[in-house]
Amino acid sequence: MRQNRLFKSTALTAGCLAFLASGSAVMAQDESDDEFTIEEVVVTGTYLKGKSQFNSPSPLAVIGAENLNQIGASNVADLVQTLTINNGAQNNPDAFTQNGTTGTSNFNLRGLGVASTLVLLNGRRQVVAGTVTNDGIAFVDTSSLVPQIAVRRIEIVKDGAAAIYGTDAVAGVVNFITDDDFEGVEASVKYQTLTDQGSQSDKLYQAKFGWGNDTTHFMGAFSYYDRSQLTTAERRLSQVSDDSSVLGNPGAYYVPSIIGVVGAVVPVIDPTGCEEFGGQANVAVDIGVARIGTCGFDFGDYFSLVPEEERKQAYAVITQELGDSHQLRIEGGWAETEAIRGNSPTFPYLQLGQAGVPAYHPANPFGQGVTFLGRAIGNGGEVSPNLSTSDTYRFNVELTGDINDVWSYDVGFTIADNRYVINTEDVLTANFQRALAGFGGDGCDLAAGVPGANGCLFYNPFASSFTTLPNSPEVLDYIIGTQVIDGSSNTKVFDAVVSGTLGSTPAGDIGIAVGMQYRNEFWGRDYDDVSNSDGFAFLVGNPDFSEGRSAVGIFAESLIPITDQLDLSVALRHESYGGDIGSTTDPKVSLLYRPTDSLSLRGSYSTSFRAPSVLQVAGGTTSLEQVSDPSSGGTAFAAIRAIAPEGGRTIRPETGKAWNFGLSYAGDSGLSVDVDYWNYSFTDVIIKENSQSVVNGFSDDPDRVIRAPGTNAIIMVIVDFLNASSVKTQGFDVNARYAFDTDYGTIQPFFEATHVLKYDLVDPQAGAVDGAGNRNFANFGSPTPSWRFNTGVSWTTEDHDLRFYVRHIGGMDDDQNAGSRVGAMTTVDAQYTFNIGSLFDGGEGSSIQVGVINAFDKKPPYVSTNGGYESRTHDPRGRMVYAKLTAAF
Repeated sequence: MRQNRLFKSTALTAGCLAFLASGSAVMAQDESDDEFTIEEVVVTGTYLKGKSQFNSPSPLAVIGAENLNQIGASNVADLVQTLTINNGAQNNPDAFTQNGTTGTSNFNLRGLGVASTLVLLNGRRQVVAGTVTNDGIAFVDTSSLVPQIAVRRIEIVKDGAAAIYGTDAVAGVVNFITDDDFEGVEASVKYQTLTDQGSQSDKLYQAKFGWGNDTTHFMGAFSYYDRSQLTTAERRLSQVSDDSSVLGNPGAYYVPSIIGVVGAVVPVIDPTGCEEFGGQANVAVDIGVARIGTCGFDFGDYFSLVPEEERKQAYAVITQELGDSHQLRIEGGWAETEAIRGNSPTFPYLQLGQAGVPAYHPANPFGQGVTFLGRAIGNGGEVSPNLSTSDTYRFNVELTGDINDVWSYDVGFTIADNRYVINTEDVLTANFQRALAGFGGDGCDLAAGVPGANGCLFYNPFASSFTTLPNSPEVLDYIIGTQVIDGSSNTKVFDAVVSGTLGSTPAGDIGIAVGMQYRNEFWGRDYDDVSNSDGFAFLVGNPDFSEGRSAVGIFAESLIPITDQLDLSVALRHESYGGDIGSTTDPKVSLLYRPTDSLSLRGSYSTSFRAPSVLQVAGGTTSLEQVSDPSSGGTAFAAIRAIAPEGGRTIRPETGKAWNFGLSYAGDSGLSVDVDYWNYSFTDVIIKENSQSVVNGFSDDPDRVIRAPGTNAIIMVIVDFLNASSVKTQGFDVNARYAFDTDYGTIQPFFEATHVLKYDLVDPQAGAVDGAGNRNFANFGSPTPSWRFNTGVSWTTEDHDLRFYVRHIGGMDDDQNAGSRVGAMTTVDAQYTFNIGSLFDGGEGSSIQVGVINAFDKKPPYVSTNGGYESRTHDPRGRMVYAKLTAAF
């Protein structure tokens, strides 16, 4: 009876898990029930063996290697872009909303934050990146995790799993599982390119090798990813008004004599030129002797919609049977990424108190000392490159085996390290002032005291620099420096789990697992000396900081078969941190009911706990973001700064509750249906204050919103890390698939959708916010369309595979631009794969594949903002075509 029940339940699990993969990765690989019943697999979300292979009481999505191939994914970000359960992941790094994450990718399940989804590799925790998002959140960089060719499948637990895995698993878990048992050789090459507005392309080269005998097995993989950039000059999604700054070059000036005439501190447009050199004359009034206003600058053509990237990755795993059912497994990984993103030629010069131009300046047309209002290089300047490098190393060793016929053990140690360095050019405040006074240049003899002589150079801020008095490369090199942010992160984790059975009920054995985990984390940032002294004119700077901490968790989990149809799962975890964070105890209770062999009902309840990160407690950040000024109606690109007070911050842990109720049907007719209702409620949510919320709430507070004299333009916003009040979100996921055989192959239509019923936020400044169907620009939430769905159909035979996909992302209210909407977007993809392995012996797995993404070349919906689109929701690229060749031996 028990064997029969296990066989049927496992087969049902296989069908449901394969079905769950159908929408996100869109179509599961065809595998028979027999293959699933004999293969021992890890099911994410439990430490129990055997009976954990039953239908999971938690909602799962399983994305196999073939699924990644079937959607034409070149990287993990391509997968995340298709997931209906994901909102607000930061995978399109730009200078406006994702300034410090170029070359990375992450998950954001349910829009609850990139740090609220726990990312695992083969069930083990991984190091967070040495950089953070604009809102100061540390995350695991999934792009640097493992070569894609080494992945066997990705399992996603779509409800809270903190009771199993601890902190960060509040929204769910994503577990990358590698193809350890692979034998043979497989290599592939893929090329993808745009067909319109830009020559951006992706090249991906991958290979893996596997060998084994009765006691030893080795698998190694390597990948090389080469991505060229897509610039805003090639594909401009924004309007000039979205990307215009009042601070340009040519610029404007505060002139004492003019101030005396008009009786107010007002700027004067450079009288030697503005429009004729590409500037935008924003004239408030022409008083004859001067034009009152600014000479604006359109910076929209200087940025990258897609950064240039080069990534190398290697991964290897060796397993050794030690006899008596004991096994040693050693795993290592390495990733190196270099990414370049474009910025404007120079940022606005915000240190107005140190921008005085003396009367003796040879290019000064005013005949008196004035104050410069603009930027060092503007119109006609070249793109300023922002360079990011990331190096990741991982090592894991684990020992598994049987203690006796009933009990087994799993002991593992993981150490991982990431170093992420950002290089950004900006004007040096002190050098700029010296050069304006005629004492610029590395060879200047200041002691001689003669401006413009003895190796000393003038920097010319006036429009005459475009004609008769150009600035020399030497003086430009002198006034422009490079901010270097050297971030480092390290994680050490020791896990030990013992599992087995403990007694029985009439329905079967009671499974139990108990274990402990010790984690040690370090995170720090080392800034250059200029940044340490706040010496950059726009980026300002930041003090160095670093801090480590440790946590200890103990946990237990049990699966109790109440009847042949009903299982009860319970889990409990206690986790304790050093310092002021404290400890927590979190339970999870799940029920799984199988009234028939084809139908299962499930429900779960859990609590969660997320500790503040090292950065949130003790660190600080300065980022660059766009804000709208309620006093003027205009927009500004400003420095957003958070500095930890002496002794750090007191931040309470974030706590939450999660409910899930669902059903799965997998009948013999080929129809599969899965429905899940989910509900999350969080309190004391840890956030960095939203800069727009601070501007809206403290527009006239000079301690929070710092403005430029005269123009009153916002130049800096002071924010902090703190506990927000709450987030409540609920909705449902629907998946359906129907497969039927014909004389011409198998046809399989499918549908997957996520509907967000509620996404209610309480923001410290914005107050209560209905975030469902909202862009959430002016609060700490994620952009959240109410509806997302994927649908389509596939046709497969032994040698042919043809697929069509339709992907829809619903519209959103635009809270940055009152009364505006971000439109809905629907795209169509198609792919054809031919199995060339059937043409020759030993070529099973070899194929030629061609495909198109966004076949009708749809642009992302327009948003009146820097860049012109919502980068956390939509892909800025248009139609993409690709071809891939895979050879297996």
